Amino acid sequence: MNKIYILFVILCLGVCCCKQKTAEAKEQKPIVSAPQFVADSAYAYTQNQLDFGYRIPGTKAHKECALFLAEKLHDFGADTTLQHGKVMAYDGSYLNITNIIGSFAPEKQRRIMLFAHWDSRPYADNDPDKGNHKKPVTGADDGAASVAVLLEIARQIGLQNANIGVDIIFFDAEDYGTPYFYTGEEKVEHDWALGSQFWTMNPHIKGYRAEYGILLDMVSGKGSSFPVEQVSKHFAPHIVKKVWDKAESLGYGNIFPKSNGGSVIDDHYYINMYGIPCVDIIAYHPNTATGFPPYWHTVNDDMSNIDRNNMKAVGQTVLEVIYNE
Repeated sequence: MNKIYILFVILCLGVCCCKQKTAEAKEQKPIVSAPQFVADSAYAYTQNQLDFGYRIPGTKAHKECALFLAEKLHDFGADTTLQHGKVMAYDGSYLNITNIIGSFAPEKQRRIMLFAHWDSRPYADNDPDKGNHKKPVTGADDGAASVAVLLEIARQIGLQNANIGVDIIFFDAEDYGTPYFYTGEEKVEHDWALGSQFWTMNPHIKGYRAEYGILLDMVSGKGSSFPVEQVSKHFAPHIVKKVWDKAESLGYGNIFPKSNGGSVIDDHYYINMYGIPCVDIIAYHPNTATGFPPYWHTVNDDMSNIDRNNMKAVGQTVLEVIYNE
């Protein structure tokens, strides 16, 4: 009996050890080598968008830039969709908008959603010069650079397949919110992020699901860093940990500090409400009145603010996250 009992204990210990080794193997998942993000390429894509002019819904520049972005996604190997829609703006008028969607490996059920807004604001209503407040914004960092980072990510996915399906979405009319000088009687709630709101009510695929999403917004400004945005922390703390840990492991901990940033109602808010946990990688400047970069919603949001090093940090972090799924 003693021998049998001892044998039983040994067998149990062996099973436990096997389970422990299996668990450790899962925890020690091998790190996949992701493609190298090319910041010069993303910088050029930013300038390409600005060359069209102000990307305001209803303008020629807006229409031409939409076609350019769709063609780029298609050239990189994505199944590309132009989602046209009509939304109500802050003053009760209707805007014709276009969300641009590029899907890599659409047959895969496991998916990640990457997104940014591609429009530019019609009003520089945060400019220090009140004479500029009704002028349009170029939107180099606030829009174009984030789209450019995703275009470079799309180019890399086209060159080296990821293990998971990736949907890249450029949302329209994020920056068409109410200017402070509007005095009309019509007041529309939820007047920002109109393109993502439209998408949540009309997803490009019925019942569309993704495991999580990452929003990029103002990710390329000189002197910017990206502490943890608080809506992201509330809805998707596990994705915050995934992204910020990865950035730290790559040596970008100073650019992605794990301290608390601001709280922003951005495109990711509506995607979270749709049911996909999302985080927002967004610049936070605690020393400005708005918490945004000093050129935010001014006529000075131009290429002089764009930092290739921040583009590299954000783009490489996102690539490393998606290639290690």
